[in-house]
Amino acid sequence: MKFANEVWVYVEQRDGKPADVSFELLCKGSKLAEEMNGTLKAIVIGDNVTGIAKQTFTYGADEAVVIQHSSLKHYRTIPYSRILNKLIEKHTPRIVLFGATIIGRDLAPRVASNTKSGLTADCTDLKISDVKYLKQDYPKLLLQIRPAFGGNIIATIITPDVPTQMATVREGVMELHPLDKPKKGKITEIEYKPDPIDEIVSIIEQHREDSKVNLKAAPIIVAGGYGLGNKENFRLVEELAHTIGGEVAGSRAAVDAGFVTPDRQVGQTGVTVRPKLYIAIGISGAIQHRAGMQDSNKIIAINNDPDAPIFEIAHYGIVGDATEIIPMFIDVFKHKLK
Repeated sequence: MKFANEVWVYVEQRDGKPADVSFELLCKGSKLAEEMNGTLKAIVIGDNVTGIAKQTFTYGADEAVVIQHSSLKHYRTIPYSRILNKLIEKHTPRIVLFGATIIGRDLAPRVASNTKSGLTADCTDLKISDVKYLKQDYPKLLLQIRPAFGGNIIATIITPDVPTQMATVREGVMELHPLDKPKKGKITEIEYKPDPIDEIVSIIEQHREDSKVNLKAAPIIVAGGYGLGNKENFRLVEELAHTIGGEVAGSRAAVDAGFVTPDRQVGQTGVTVRPKLYIAIGISGAIQHRAGMQDSNKIIAINNDPDAPIFEIAHYGIVGDATEIIPMFIDVFKHKLK
């Protein structure tokens, strides 16, 4: 197989504002490229996006490939996928990474299908390793790591038989580490050549409302799970969060039960967070949930099951009835600590 020893990151943007997940992936891509002895390229598509291209050097990009035109201002599946397909078919990068956003989840599978590349969705980790598979050695292969089978196992997925390996990663999974001094990167501008097929779908109007909840920025998060039993008990989570100045969050089971809104879900299919303090109440600690909060600075777990998996990663564990323990927490904070 012939391929370029390069890691590419698709840099997503809306109305000229780059997505945080793209910069997070550049930081991770920089480490992967270093392990491969390769280079990191940012792929920036849009209108008047040279400024975004320059920002990518702060996050480790060696080169930014820019395709800009007024008709590319807003994301549209056909022209964006056509551009990426041609670039990948021409240069055959070893790794291509996308954010697991609405746009990334639309774009990545179309590009992978067209270029016959391997693609793993919603990865929680990415590594480079030499792999022996079916008695054959594959040097510096991408390990695409994610929960599988309902979160019962952590699967390591490889795509050894294709030259280009692709993955999508959710926002917040990879840490954002801007360089103290930006790289002296190179900007390569590629001319956009319109195709009549690009205009099959046109954008008439767009309505988008940004989420008012920002769990990623919260230093304290109090999260409740299905173990709380009902919505009335879940209000104790909200009361504790309000008392200590934290944000309310929940597990997927709590969201499915209607205890908390989906925009407050933490985990593999929700938000990935790294607060200074994470209090998990009535959460068993399935792999999917732990994937979204295990890097918190301090974790306190409250559960009536002493064998709950959440205690494996908790710094402090309390076994007992949350409806008795939380009021004590609130009382101590209000009357003794404040």
